[in-house]
Amino acid sequence: MTTIDPYKVLMTNLKYPDSNRLRAILENLLTPDQAGIVAALPGTVDETAQKTGLASERVKKELDTLFYAGVVFPKGDFKDRQFYRFARSIGQFHDASQAAKGRDVVKDREFYRLWREFLMNEWYPDRGKLYANLPQPHSRIVPAYKTIKDIPGILPCEDIRELFKAQERIAVVPCSCRYRTTAVDEHCAHTAEEDLWHCIQLNRGADYSMAREAGKELNLEEAIGLIDKIEEDGLLHIWGNNNSLGGGNVSCHCCRDCCMMTVPLDMENVPLDKMWQKSRFIALVDQDACIGCQACVDRCQFDAIEMVKAVSGGKSKKLKAIVDPEACFGCGVCVLGCDKAHALSMKLVRPPDHIPTKEG
Repeated sequence: MTTIDPYKVLMTNLKYPDSNRLRAILENLLTPDQAGIVAALPGTVDETAQKTGLASERVKKELDTLFYAGVVFPKGDFKDRQFYRFARSIGQFHDASQAAKGRDVVKDREFYRLWREFLMNEWYPDRGKLYANLPQPHSRIVPAYKTIKDIPGILPCEDIRELFKAQERIAVVPCSCRYRTTAVDEHCAHTAEEDLWHCIQLNRGADYSMAREAGKELNLEEAIGLIDKIEEDGLLHIWGNNNSLGGGNVSCHCCRDCCMMTVPLDMENVPLDKMWQKSRFIALVDQDACIGCQACVDRCQFDAIEMVKAVSGGKSKKLKAIVDPEACFGCGVCVLGCDKAHALSMKLVRPPDHIPTKEG
């Protein structure tokens, strides 16, 4: 009689069949019986019970538990769960399991440590190489609303408030990346996720997070209020790289030190513009107004600002900020940070067709 290793089945489904690090995550999440049930998916409760030889009531109970844990995903209605499957990819497994109901950055430190070991040693290097070969950026920068709101010619698809108005449902969940980095004492340089959640789920994504009791529904006013705080924290608005107002399930608000997109790029020395498209704007500095406080340098996540000796001449040794337009991604984070001198502003420099048209 051949004994099938259910953990091996799941590792193979996630395309890391020989990863002891991934096995450790699965063993942390799943008992052997649970792993056997998940390895028998996809299927209904009764179909899975027949495959495993377990009672349907037991299978239903275990699958419901694993749904809340972010391991299995129902087809169709998230509340009337009849048909289940395992995670389609590491990315889906990563987000759902680390931002699940009841996860805590102190209590679950070992769980997050296991994820970090797998990501930093296996998945991130692989992702960095994959991103390097993308035909065009998958996502784009949406500028901070307050920095562009008075500029003529803004498109609805680059106005974060208009993007949110176009969504049917909105919810907020904890950022899985920042929960993990916080748990392993690699704290985000920009914000504290355990104090304020920043990952915004949309439409079916919102339905999923609320059905799992992992997220909180937001009305439009609450969502825009959260956006204001996100911009104050210096985080980056990331959206799909097309001109559509809808079609997505998540609105990311990223930081370069934690993000599952940028960390792999930096590890493999791949330019950020392989994954993120620049906005249509760049930041400009009024050197006469600049007081040399360097707040913009600290807030810029693209290394696009440096302090140089004032170009106006004279004997002054004061350093002034200067923006490299080629390095600037047009996020506006630096402009919001210049709240004393108001020496920074945004300028529209690219045409509307810089943002690709959504196909279909």
